[in-house]
Amino acid sequence: MIDKPSDREEEFFARQEFERRKKTEEEKRKKMMEEEKKKLKELHHMHCPKCGMNLIEIDYKGIKIDKCSGCEGIWLDAGELEAVVEAGHKDKGFLDKMFTVFKK
Repeated sequence: MIDKPSDREEEFFARQEFERRKKTEEEKRKKMMEEEKKKLKELHHMHCPKCGMNLIEIDYKGIKIDKCSGCEGIWLDAGELEAVVEAGHKDKGFLDKMFTVFKK
């Protein structure tokens, strides 16, 4: 004769099943978010945040600066502004020299 599980046993197994499904769904969600983040990065990498055109890397005193091929905006990555300012302090007329780099 098969004994029917008690209410506590049923609750225990129901909770285990719930936790297993919850964990599986969380893993799926994380994987989807990572894939979406990767797609967005590929879509926007080296494109101007203002107009969407391609960014061209130019060299300013060994510092890679991104310049838009469309609107000619200048975009700096983390730490690049500080590096440009530091490089400029070594030269007199730093701003004049810096801006001549970005002119056509």
